[in-house]
Amino acid sequence: MTGLDTVDRNIIRLLRLDARMSNARLAGEVGLSPSACLRRIRQLEHSGVIRGYTAIIDHALPDATMAVIVNITLERQTEDYLARFETAVRKHPEIRECYLMTGSADYLLRLEVENAAAFERVHTEILSTLPGVSRIHSSFAIRNALAARARGRGT
Repeated sequence: MTGLDTVDRNIIRLLRLDARMSNARLAGEVGLSPSACLRRIRQLEHSGVIRGYTAIIDHALPDATMAVIVNITLERQTEDYLARFETAVRKHPEIRECYLMTGSADYLLRLEVENAAAFERVHTEILSTLPGVSRIHSSFAIRNALAARARGRGT
């Protein structure tokens, strides 16, 4: 986030905590007029710094998905292996996030599945067929400890 000033950084910080905060309240928090604040937000959106807004869904709901964190180790870490793996990952909407990592695994993936049986299908049909994969280590998330930050904020 280089090229951003303190006001931009404060806007981003506050929107991360509550993206539904009213523009008037946000403007007051960062010390701008509402119109100036809205211009800053629109510029952050236009430049791609803010790529979108999302809802945090209660995973206790009957039809909620489960998060699975998957560490992937590739056979090799060449540019070709990385590119082929990343191209293949983009084709699967079950894979919500994919990070190239340092450390013992090459990639960390976050998946969303309906249940353990659905993850077994994803593991068999997708993860194990991705190019260059030598090891897959998966963990089911119990709960998102930071999701509680969003409760009770803005409506």
